[in-house]
Parts: sequence; C-alpha cells; structure tokens
Amino acid sequence: MKILVTGGAGFIGSAVVRRAVEQGHAVVNVDALTYAACLENVASVAGSPLYSFEQADIRDRAALDRIFATHQPDAVMHLAAESHVDRSIDGPADFIETNITGTFNMLEAARQYWIAHGQPAGFRFHHISTDEVFGSLGAAGLFTEDTPYDPRSPYSASKASSDHLVRAWGETYGLPVLVTNCSNNYGPYHFPEKLIPVVILRALAGEAIPVYGDGLNIRDWLYVEDHADALLCVLGQGAVGRTYNIGGENEATNIDLVRMICAELDRHRPDAAPHADLITFVTDRPGHDRRYAIDPTRIRTELGWRPSVTLQQGIARTVQWYLDNADWWQPLLARDGVGKRLGTSTGKAAT
Repeated sequence: MKILVTGGAGFIGSAVVRRAVEQGHAVVNVDALTYAACLENVASVAGSPLYSFEQADIRDRAALDRIFATHQPDAVMHLAAESHVDRSIDGPADFIETNITGTFNMLEAARQYWIAHGQPAGFRFHHISTDEVFGSLGAAGLFTEDTPYDPRSPYSASKASSDHLVRAWGETYGLPVLVTNCSNNYGPYHFPEKLIPVVILRALAGEAIPVYGDGLNIRDWLYVEDHADALLCVLGQGAVGRTYNIGGENEATNIDLVRMICAELDRHRPDAAPHADLITFVTDRPGHDRRYAIDPTRIRTELGWRPSVTLQQGIARTVQWYLDNADWWQPLLARDGVGKRLGTSTGKAAT
C-alpha cells in the first residue's frame, strides 16, 4: 500500500513510518514539525525510495488537498495530534484546533479524494486515538470498545471529539474508517516531556525525579514498536467501521514504574546508585485519572495480535536506547517547556 501517515515525525507516528517502510509499504509522512517532532526519528528510512515527506499542518485544508492529489494514497493513518495532558491544561486552544479541527480537515480531504477516485473499496481512514477518552477506572475492571466515553482533561476531550467525528464520517458518508484506542506508549524516540523519558534523564543528571501525588495512579504500558505492529495489523486486517483497543497487558503504578527504571539504571550506572533516592513526590496534576487498563480481547481474537514485550523487557530496551542516544535527546532539552513543570494551574480563583 501507499500510506499517508500524519504526525510521522512524532513518537508513535515515526515508529509506524519505520515499520511500514520495513514491511514494504510506500509512506508519505505529513508533519507540521511542531515542538515535539524530530525528523531524526525517521532518519533510518529517509533514504528509502518508499519514503517521502511533506511538511504541512493538518489545519491547512488546501495543503491537505494538494498532498492527496499529488501522492494518491491507498490509506490514511491519522496520528497527528497535540498529546501532552499537562500542556492541554495550560493551553487547551492548540488541542482543540489540531485534534478536532485538524481531524475534520483530514476527514473532508480524505472523503473528497475517495469520492473523486470512485470510492475504492480498499481505501481506509485509520484514526489512532487513546484510552484516555474513557476516563478513569476504579480498582477493578478494564476498558473495552463499548466503554462509555468520559474524558477528564482538555487533551482527552479533544481526542474523544475526534473519535466521534471519524465514526460520524463513517456512518454518514460511508467513508471506510477504522479507530484504535491505545494505552500509554513508551520506548525509543519518546519526547522528553513524558513520564518515562523524564525519569531516565532526570536520574542520569542526578536531579530530583518528580512523581505526581502518591504515585499510585495506574497505567497499562505499551511498547511503541509493538503498537506500530498492531496499527499496521488493524489497517490491513481490521473490519471497516470497527474499533480496536490496543493494550500492552502491562499494568503498573507510577511509583513502581519509576522504581523499575531506577533499578535498571542502577545496573548500568552503579556508581550513582541507588537512583531511587532521587524520587520526589510533587503536587498532583489537576484531574489526574486514577487508573487506565485495556481489555485487548477483540484485537487478540479477531486479528491475532498480542504485544511481544513485557514491561520489564521494554524498560530495559528503553533505558539502553537513551543511554546510547544522548545525541538525539540532548538538543531537545532546550525546546519550549521541556524540563519545566506544566499543567499546575486550573485558572480557579484562590480560596
């Protein structure tokens, strides 16, 4: 296939681009190159005749129409999004414009292209979303594809909105859509504002490792390269109109995850051990969901996909990657907002 991937210079998008090219697909990487994007993420495939790049913003409909007309893709994998919850608390407008309006533009550009080419049955619009749209779980239970939406942050609300738009375009216009909702990703090329890279880089620098609240918030962790495999599996085999939840089957509390990373760093840098002494509990994020966990039964039973990496294995690989790739992450530390605590203000009046 020729796949148009939006956000292909980002963390998950670049993993999809690399994997798709490895599988022999032609890829058109469409990315606005905002603060969290790095073309170095796709350097390993950038020289391939199967790869092409278009710098464009999904809020720019004219640019999207030109790209569809020029490249004539067989499928779209829509990953471009603002994704950092803390940034969404401080500045929700970018999340509304990119995640909602941008998705609307993608749907309309794809629909017009699909109609102009005779509505080919094999065309797919695959929208990649998050489990955060489902809100917060209690101590028991799992998110399924039928879990009601209950977003709690500007980020998750914007992604929930985009999910609804995609499904509506499928129902109303017959656009062949697929939706996936994933658990927390981690692994190589993870931008250093998210939890796992923050922990690794703070520990390597001998700085305090911030843990929100009591550290008992639970997430299901999905290794990003496993996620890329799952997404391409859904694109190739998923039923039109179907939603698939993609989970790592690796639940952990934040504090246990941080301690796991510290223990892995102790193995590599014993002179600085124990890195866990750097753990510092800080004021919790406003509206911090307590627990996410995905039931992956549908993708396992219908498509035969399961994650290949345990959390312990994935953390070991991730720590090693950051140790080996300081030339990638060091320049990113100077980008806007990186290394600063974000998302602490709700705008409420003091009482």
